[in-house]
Amino acid sequence: MTSKSTESLIASRRTDSTRRRQKVIDTLARLRVNGEEITVSAVARQAGVDRSFLYRHDDLRAQILALAAEPDPPQSSTRASHRSLLADIANLRAQNERLRHQKAKLAERLSEVFGDKVFDDAGLTRTDESDKLRTRVAELEQQLLDCRQNLQDRDDELSAARAANRDLMTLINSRAQQPSS
Repeated sequence: MTSKSTESLIASRRTDSTRRRQKVIDTLARLRVNGEEITVSAVARQAGVDRSFLYRHDDLRAQILALAAEPDPPQSSTRASHRSLLADIANLRAQNERLRHQKAKLAERLSEVFGDKVFDDAGLTRTDESDKLRTRVAELEQQLLDCRQNLQDRDDELSAARAANRDLMTLINSRAQQPSS
């Protein structure tokens, strides 16, 4: 190799090393601001460099260890944790479900009250007359069910009679075709 190509390789490595160092420094700052855990592995993963790179550069490793040893910055009181937000969502969903159930009950009750009021305003009363009508409707529904059952029974009997008739006709026809002895 010539000295020119060696110099370009050295320059390229220095540029790459500088770029990776800057990525590590930026990652450290971001982890610190976000309050995330600072370890050699976490920094290497976030910065996209190998851990051996961090161990080869004592100054970077010392900076990581120093930041890891510092206490976490105080959290802002307005910043909610992920768990507390999930708990809030679950509580709100439960409250929403309770309110929906309550709304349905109130709507049903309102319908009953206004229904009675409409009957009263129209001069109709839900007394003996409506009870008699309900009883009559129930009787008629039972009669309808009985009639349908009777019809089904007759259809079954008719099918059985037709089958017996076919069998008898087959028997008569088979005897008519046999020679007399």
